[in-house]
Amino acid sequence: MKIKKETVLISSVILATMLFPLFSCKQKAVTPFDHPEWSRNATIYEVNVRQFTPEGTFRAFEEHLPRLQQMGVKILWLMPINPIGEENRKGTLGSYYAVKDYLEVNPAYGTKKDFRHLVEKIHELGMYVIIDWVANHTAWDNPLLVEHPEWYLKDSTGAIIPPVADWSDVAGLDYSNPALWGYMSDALQYWVREFNIDGYRCDVAGMLPVGFWNRAVPEIKKLKPIFMLAEWETPDMHDTAFDATYSWDFYHLMNELAKEEKPLRDIDTLLKKERKSYPSHAFRMRFTSNHDENSWNGTEYERLGEAAQAFALLTFTFPGIPLIYTGQESAMNKRLSFFDKDTVPWLDYPLGPFYTRLVKLKLDHPVLDAGETGGTYQRVHSTNDSAVLAFVRKNPEEQILVVLNLSPKEQEVGLKGKDFSGAYTEIFTQANVTLGKGKTLTLEPWGYRVYVISD
Repeated sequence: MKIKKETVLISSVILATMLFPLFSCKQKAVTPFDHPEWSRNATIYEVNVRQFTPEGTFRAFEEHLPRLQQMGVKILWLMPINPIGEENRKGTLGSYYAVKDYLEVNPAYGTKKDFRHLVEKIHELGMYVIIDWVANHTAWDNPLLVEHPEWYLKDSTGAIIPPVADWSDVAGLDYSNPALWGYMSDALQYWVREFNIDGYRCDVAGMLPVGFWNRAVPEIKKLKPIFMLAEWETPDMHDTAFDATYSWDFYHLMNELAKEEKPLRDIDTLLKKERKSYPSHAFRMRFTSNHDENSWNGTEYERLGEAAQAFALLTFTFPGIPLIYTGQESAMNKRLSFFDKDTVPWLDYPLGPFYTRLVKLKLDHPVLDAGETGGTYQRVHSTNDSAVLAFVRKNPEEQILVVLNLSPKEQEVGLKGKDFSGAYTEIFTQANVTLGKGKTLTLEPWGYRVYVISD
């Protein structure tokens, strides 16, 4: 049954009565986390619809689907598809995250029919689609400000305010109001029920009560298995609601390592901290770029320089789930405008083969699965641990050895121990090599090798 806006508002009141006791306590997971099986070996690809094509539409983006399927991408994350507010708008087109209507699509992208066609085409090609959801704030001309001003944050004078002072183009929502919980929960179900999407990337998820997500997400899962990505980093996001969280600590450490501002051993420290703080089922999302980092903090080439590919490889082989942002396969060294039209310069996809190899490496080898089903991570020490990171991903069936020169100088190193020993094929050169204790490797500056045990 197609859900109407009026239905969302009415049912929100009913659901709010059920939710009201939950404001005082955090919800706890009562069963093991149930990830969609298709998500465990997946790569997420973030789609900036506005900037992806000159047209900036759903239909124009559809033409890229076969290429992304051939790369092996499984999860397409579409940045917000909702209409963008005009009041207090920044730039000529406004922020994607200033939502004017939760139950409509941005007319600049197309119609609901166009969006439904896109989802169907994605599914036909064996991929899945999640959409960006902005539950923390709305545009100033969202009808909810008139219909339900009590749902908004207010200052001491009673005036509605942004959630963060700098976010002047949006008005903050107040989740101490139980009726808002019901409305937002129904709106989330709407896109799954009516358009068959496969989940959500939730903007600033931790700015909402975790109890809201722990109540809302199981209700969505009654409709179908879904994948949930939180733009947040705290372990409690994984209690009940979210499959994956942002790994900002890892992202920042890579930037610092590229500038030689931190020692390489900090990677071991970070992983040890994660293992202590997060449940074993948690997917940590690894990335070298995304829409925020690209627009505000610089492209991966500005931040990582010649180390960009080495660290991209690390995001695919380190425990977690990797992300590719729009344009990375074309080695895009451009900050895309956030509030205006700024089409990606696609060139001839020079890094397409590189990313395709990494995506398919993850697809073909369960040892690289995210979460508790992936293989163990074991550091392999070398004769120069201050410059070279080597590790093995291992399970009873397979073994992958990764060696990275995370320095701007050529390194000739020997690998220590014997746990990594075996006959391997290197995935980029297809060279067959036998590795064992004392084996010496020569790595160019920021060079890398990925060895898979030969059949």
